[in-house]
This record gives sequence, structure tokens and C-alpha cells, in this order.
Amino acid sequence: MDPLESTADAASPPDPSPRKRAAAAALTVDTSATPGPRRRRRSPVVRERESKARQETETADMEQPVSPAGRLFREAHFNCYIVALLGLGAPLDVEAARAGLLDTLVRHPRFSSVQVLDEANKNAKPRWVRTTVNLDDHVIFPDLDPAATSADPDKAMEDYVSSLSTRPMDHSRPLWEFHVLDFPTSEARAAVAIRMHHSLGDGVSLISLLMACTRSAADPARLPALPAQPTPPPGPGRGLAAMLAAWAAWAWALLVLAWNTLVDVARFVATSWFLRDERTPFMGVPGVEFRRKRFLNCTLSLDDVKFVKNALKCTVNDVLIGVTSAALSRYYFRKTASTDDTSGDRTKPQKDIRLRAALLVNIRKTPGLHTLAEMMDNSKNNTVKWGNQIGYIVLPFHIVMHDDPLEYIRRGKRTADRKKRSLEAVFTYWSGNLVVKLFGIKAAAALCYGMFTNTTMSFSSLAGPAEKVEFYGHPIVYIATSVYGHPHALTVHFQSYSNIVKLVLAVDDEQFPDSHQLLDDFAESLRLVRQAAASVE
Repeated sequence: MDPLESTADAASPPDPSPRKRAAAAALTVDTSATPGPRRRRRSPVVRERESKARQETETADMEQPVSPAGRLFREAHFNCYIVALLGLGAPLDVEAARAGLLDTLVRHPRFSSVQVLDEANKNAKPRWVRTTVNLDDHVIFPDLDPAATSADPDKAMEDYVSSLSTRPMDHSRPLWEFHVLDFPTSEARAAVAIRMHHSLGDGVSLISLLMACTRSAADPARLPALPAQPTPPPGPGRGLAAMLAAWAAWAWALLVLAWNTLVDVARFVATSWFLRDERTPFMGVPGVEFRRKRFLNCTLSLDDVKFVKNALKCTVNDVLIGVTSAALSRYYFRKTASTDDTSGDRTKPQKDIRLRAALLVNIRKTPGLHTLAEMMDNSKNNTVKWGNQIGYIVLPFHIVMHDDPLEYIRRGKRTADRKKRSLEAVFTYWSGNLVVKLFGIKAAAALCYGMFTNTTMSFSSLAGPAEKVEFYGHPIVYIATSVYGHPHALTVHFQSYSNIVKLVLAVDDEQFPDSHQLLDDFAESLRLVRQAAASVE
């Protein structure tokens, strides 16, 4: 994730207009699988666009097999969903949002398809089949208690988004939903909670697809700008000595790559079978994948992260890994000290405990926003590949109390640099496909389940737009994404947007009753690291 340049601020929300209040009252529905939502009268323009979109999907003759990773996400222990909460800087314009969906996501092959399996054929594999999309099945207006949304709107929104982790999704329809939360909070005037089944695609591709539905706030006619990619260092000179040095460096890098890959593969296989992390307060209990998850977030300054990055000459991801290690350490030692005091055991908590996180990596280059936008244009015949092409990396973290807060960042940099010199993600992707072909999806799911249950948590970070953007005409204040349905009690996700970073925690609701304290530990850890970095410059 690279540094961004601008910021997005939420303004104080005005009172909704009578038309908006009437629309909200008329569009409240029960968000369970049945019954369906009330229908509302739509404008002629929207009806015409909806009819056109239906005709296009009905005439499209398109069937594709579900990828092995997509099939994995159908398994009981990996029934995973991605949740993206978009904070909006203006009350929702329902008609504009519906028209925008019809012109974009509804046209995408995955968002207008259902998974079909021929149960009469034992060897049949699920496939994607295009279908007609009825927006009333996908745009949901929850019937929330007005008293709760007025008394504590932030908690009301958090409670509702968390409740999505306990609600099934109707697999007879395309596997995505837009939950409209049209009330003001401390950060935004309204929000949309987007829930997508993970079989639709990997997280990077799905979030990039959503960004392809946005437009620059400065120029609504163009797609948003993404963070600039780092430029590679200049090549060696043309002299003989320079060429020999380059060849020697290349040979050494190849040896290091081969050795690191061999070690990582051996550890990954061992983790899938028996190599288990030490039990800590972060480790989930059996069956945690079926329990309610709570999604909570806080806003961090990307400028602070970049300040630390520049002071220590590392990357943004290095800083985020280090801050995560510092925050988990703060939480662990406070928790264990409290437990020791209660039990009467004054033993000093153990230091330098290693725990590991599962990190999903998209091994295929993600198409640019222009290419993704073209995928939602049925008039263009493009051959962009879509689906889950993800590998796994087992990323170590250390629970330890450092006197110097910057030591967490230095250690995080060493960890990240080591993983960059390995093909672990590529191996896990191809080996997973091989296991599926030779032994079936159940065997691959068993190996993956072992890897998740023997590690402690999940970790990820995604780069969002480098400027303020609008979503179907609505200015976006923040983007907070996460995932649930996998066997971890804690998932840490960082999402950049403009000059902020949204930290999102998905935690087991029962196991982390003090989850907001853990959230505060991340903010405090970044503050201490930023303060220490100021003395370096």
C-alpha cells in the first residue's frame, strides 16, 4: 500500500428532506432471506435502464466454471464474505444509486450470475450462469429503531453491520447486497454496507471493481487516480565490472529465493498438518468461523505512517506490520497482567511470543480501473480474466515489549523483506489447484482449514484511491473493508483512501468483549511510533 496525497472530511449532516424521510419510511424491509423487500415506484429513466440491463443479461449466453478457490469458499468452514462499508458525505439519492448500479455492477458477469451445480452428476462442478438481476433483491433498506440511530448512531451502524455475519445469503440470486444505512454518524452523513460472497473474486479485484464504479470528485468525468507504483532502481552500467556485479547479484538473489521458498513451503505444509501457534487471547476456539463477528474501525493518519516510513527508509506495509505487532503486544501484556492479578499469580508474562497470521495474496496482476470499467460494458468484447487466483503467506508477528517503539517497525521490515524474497504464495496457489485436481475440493479444504486453525489471525492491507472520489454522485468519506467466515477470531485489515488509513478489526464477538480497547491500542501504538520517529530525523 502506497502513500496518498489528499484527505476526506465529513461535514455535519443536515436534516433530511421530507422526500428523503418518506422514501426511507417506504423502503424499510426485513433483511432476512425471506420475505423480499417492498417494491417502490421508480422513475421512467431508471425503469428504462433496468429493462435494458435485464435484456442484456437475458440474452447473454455465458457460462464459466467456478475456480478452485471459488469452490473452496463454498465449503462449510470457508463460507467467506467480504464486507465493505462506504461512508458517504451526503444523504443517499436512491434513484441515482439504482441507476448507477444498473449501468455498472449489474452488467458485470459475476454480479449478474448464480452458481449452478448439476446434482444428478456426481462429478459435476459448479459453474457461473448468467441470470436476470432484480435490484429489489439486492438493495436493502433495513428497518432500524429510530431511537437507537439517534441516541448512538455509531453503535447502531456497528451493530447492524456486525449482524450481517449471522445472516445467510440467498444463493439462488447473484451473491451481493447493498445495505443502505441512511442516517448520519460522527464521520459521515450516510453509509452503504456492501456484502459480497468471496467466491465472486479475490479481495483486491473486488475492491478494485468497486473503485471502478467511482469517479474523481475533482473531475467526475474520469476514473480515480490510484497510488503511484514505486519506480525500480536504475540498472547497472555497461562496463564489464558492472555487468559481472549484476550477474553475481542476480545469481545470489536466485539462490536466496530458492532457499527461502523451500523453507517457507516446508513450514506451510507443517502448519497445515501439526505446527500450531501457542495459545494466546487472540487464538480462536473450534467453530469460530460460525460465530458472530463484530466489525469496528478507526481512522489513522496516512501522513503519520508516511512520516515513519521516510524516517526509517522502509515501506508503508512495513510500518503497518510493525504497528500491528506493537498493538497486539500492548493488548496481550495488559490482558495477561490482569489475569495474573486476578489469579494471584505474580509471574511476569512471557516475552517474545511468536504468533502467525494468514495473509492472502493475489498472484495475478489486477486489471487497471479502465479495464475493470470496460468489463461492465456489455458493448465491448474484452477477454479480461476474472476469479480467485490467490495464494497464502504465513506471516509471523512477535509479542514482545520493546523499550524503543521503532524496534517494532525494524522487525516488521525484516519480516516483510524476508517474505518478499520467497515464492510461497505462488507455490500455495499452484499446489492447491493440484490437490483439487488429484484429490478433490474436500482434501484442499482440509489442508487449508489446518493452516487457518494452526495460525492465530488474518492480516491484509489494500490501497484505495489516491484522491477523493464519488460513488454514483455521492462523495465518499471513508472505505472500511473486512471479511468473515474463515476460522480466525481476529482479522486485521488496513484500507487506505486519500490521506487516511482505515483500520478495521473483525473479531469474535464473545471472545473480544473489550474489542474497542484493542482498537485503541493500534491508535496509541502508531502515536508512539510517530513520536519516536520524530527524534530520528
